Order: sequence, then structure tokens, then C-alpha cells
Amino acid sequence: MKIDCPTPASVPALRQLWKAAFGDTEDFLDCFFDTAFSPHRCRCVTVDGEIAAALYWFDVTCREQPMAYIYAVATAPAWREQGYCRALMEDTHRHLAALGYAGALLVPDGNALSRMYAGLGYKPCTTVSELVCAASEDPAPMHRIDREEYARLRRRLLPPGGVIQEGENLAFLERQATFYAGLGFLLAAFPEDDTLVGLELLGNAAEAPGILMALGLAYGRFRIPGGDEPFAMFLPLSPEAEAPGYFGLAFD
Repeated sequence: MKIDCPTPASVPALRQLWKAAFGDTEDFLDCFFDTAFSPHRCRCVTVDGEIAAALYWFDVTCREQPMAYIYAVATAPAWREQGYCRALMEDTHRHLAALGYAGALLVPDGNALSRMYAGLGYKPCTTVSELVCAASEDPAPMHRIDREEYARLRRRLLPPGGVIQEGENLAFLERQATFYAGLGFLLAAFPEDDTLVGLELLGNAAEAPGILMALGLAYGRFRIPGGDEPFAMFLPLSPEAEAPGYFGLAFD
């Protein structure tokens, strides 16, 4: 078993593993590997010349400390339940600490993964809530913005201890969602049939029904700060690391 960062020549095997683990489309894989992938932000387990497990991370900051948002942790079906995922995670934590990252964040998909990551030392650190509503009769004044403007406005509206995500993070997100700004709110969202999926609504959540009317959609689901739904988990990698107060922009 070897654990290391991949070479560019490993990309086809990494894509194959990702697709086997998550079932995402080729378009989604193109989006990730075109905008967000770097071999320096990926670790993989190689067994007998085959990539058995892999993970990726995005660079983020919180309270001016560099952190890693770990993403798409996957083990190939043929290599599961042999300890490779735990070995990969533990190696990645050591690697990140050596690079100067203060902590690692991730968003588990379900209770089973939450328990697995808890076994590696992660603890719940932030919560969110989901606002579900129908369109109102009055549209909210709003306009589309690019990712640079979204990043600038997002810093203003982040709750205390919020995680900053910019650069390739928003380049990746921009291929999947549209950014909007309005009176006192900021939104990253995409339509799904007659429903708007709001990946993050910051600021005045009372504008949600008007947002739907402005976009011509009947219903919406918006992820907003606060509430009591556990969301992200955090592992400190240095003694000075402090858990984030808000992390809501996950790449579902």
C-alpha cells in the first residue's frame, strides 16, 4: 500500500473511482477536474498499482487560519472494508498538518459516515436549517452577479466564525449554480423542475418567497445559517485551531 498525491496521469483512474463510488455524470466530473482539481490537493491509496481510495480538499480559511475542506472521500468497491479509507484519512491529516493547515472540515452524508468520522476525531461544529416556502406575489429586487462579486459580498454577510471559500471553490460552484444579490441577501442556487434549490442564502431570509417569484419558480428549499441540524464536522490539526462558527456552502 502506498499513500501519496497523484500525478496528472492518474486522472482517468481517479475519475473511474469517483464514478464507481458516487455515480456522478461525466459532465459533473468534467466540471470538478476542469475547475477544482489539483494533484497537490488530493491523496490516494495505491495497492498493486491500482488506486483503491482517494480524497480531495478545497482550501478555505476561518479566523485567518488555513483549513482544508475535505471532499469526495471514496474507496473503490473491490477494496472496501479493508481499512484503506481510515489509513488514507489519517495520512491526510498528518500531511495537512505538516503543510500548516490548522484544521480539517467535512460534511458527512448521513449518520453512518458521521459515526465513522467521529471515530477519526471529528466533532460536529456547525448547524444549518432548511427554509421551505412557496413563491409570493411580489418579486424581490435582485440581480445576477459573478463569483468575484459573490466572494466580496459573502465576506460581509458571513456569520461570526464563518468559513471563507473563494478561488477554485467558487469556480467549481459557478458551474453548478447561479449567484444572486438583492436587498440584504446573497444567494447561490439552481433550479430543479419547479423548485429552487438554494445551496446558501445569507442575510435576509424573509426575502425567500420574493426570490422565487422573481425567478419564476413556485417553490424553494434554502439552506440558511442557524437552526439545529448538524452540518459540518471539524478536526483540529494544530493546538491553536478553533472550530468554525458557520460552514454552510457545501458542494453537495
